[in-house]
Amino acid sequence: MTRLDDSAIPDYPGLLRLDGRVAMVVGAGQGNGRHTAHALASAGATVACVDVDPDLAREIAAEVGGLACVADARQRADVERVLAETRAAYGRLDAVVDIVGVALWAGLLDVTDEDWDEAFGLVLRHAQLITQIAGRHMVAAGGGTMVFIASVSGLTSAPNHAAYGAAKAGLLSLVRTAAVELGPSNVRVNAIAPGAIRTPRLLRALGGRGPGDLSPPVEPLGHSGEPRDIASAALFLCSDLSRHVTGHTLVVDGGATARFAYLGVGAPSTATPSGRAGPVDAAEPFGP
Repeated sequence: MTRLDDSAIPDYPGLLRLDGRVAMVVGAGQGNGRHTAHALASAGATVACVDVDPDLAREIAAEVGGLACVADARQRADVERVLAETRAAYGRLDAVVDIVGVALWAGLLDVTDEDWDEAFGLVLRHAQLITQIAGRHMVAAGGGTMVFIASVSGLTSAPNHAAYGAAKAGLLSLVRTAAVELGPSNVRVNAIAPGAIRTPRLLRALGGRGPGDLSPPVEPLGHSGEPRDIASAALFLCSDLSRHVTGHTLVVDGGATARFAYLGVGAPSTATPSGRAGPVDAAEPFGP
């Protein structure tokens, strides 16, 4: 203690530990999900690994010594089933990290009704179901934590991100509402907003090139992120180090959204999954 402070000092490294807890990672088979499953398991959690691909679910469960669960998280019956499987296997559920989300990129004037609906299903529908179904369990159990992977597209805007960005913005609103409604029951709900992350899926879509290979780096740190960066943020938000954090969106983008692209200087290139890219000529939407 000091002369003016006799408060107890906690075991800060111990607060990161998840020993005895059960976590579910939805979309665990690759990229951010696989790394998150490893991060949580390395801190002592038992992990239920959920993926729509049965082989991927089994493979990541074998890697972390967890439970393989197969589900389409957009279907209520599937989410209810994997939650029941997890509780049957381990008797509890303390944390959920929802990784699911795929971008369908198209211009606002060109996106079809079908693609718009699919984007909201891939980004938002499963989050609603997990919040409701896992949330009810956590309220009854006296607490828990949920983490949803959002995107900087829900905070800012970019060409061809109309449906994806709108759905991610909706996800961030859902997270805030869940935090307010479930907070009195000791349930914390947060989001992570990645920027450009070199996931296997994105690298395949870009023909093996990373986001930073298409133009000068947008991030002030000078490099795009990796799945371990998202997994590290998820571990923090699942641990007691973040015990007083809820309704928050943790941006993990290397500082990209902190930069103002003035008259094209430092502006990102636009890119599509096919790898086509073109420079942004001006910071203003109406052009120079």
